[in-house]
Amino acid sequence: MKAAHAAREHAYAPYSRIRVGASVLMRDQSGRDGPLCAGCNVENASFGATMCAERSAIFSAVAAGGQIIRMLALTLDTGEEEEALSRRSPCGLCRQVISEFANDATAIVIDAGSRNAIEFTGEVMGIADLLPWGFCLPPE
Repeated sequence: MKAAHAAREHAYAPYSRIRVGASVLMRDQSGRDGPLCAGCNVENASFGATMCAERSAIFSAVAAGGQIIRMLALTLDTGEEEEALSRRSPCGLCRQVISEFANDATAIVIDAGSRNAIEFTGEVMGIADLLPWGFCLPPE
């Protein structure tokens, strides 16, 4: 969560004014943990060119050899303390990308926006909680 908070400080969010940070720890093909990778949201006047923090972190981890998400941490700064989960959870695109690299053991940790760095407030969930009917291709 500390890495997600640090990444959030670099977010570029002139349109939504919501700075988001994410960090992810992924395992490689042999089951070894890769590096902790972080990302932040980078908005663009052409909204389709915006990159969310979650995808930024995951894509960096994949580039470093990651294949399975062990843990994904998310935090945002909306200016509201204890923002509702529906306002803090990943967008649909990010949920689908997360599901591509998640398994039943993946932990998704979403900070409630508390400014208290000592005590965690928020949710810990799995991919089935985040995306109960996620799209996947049939097995070959």
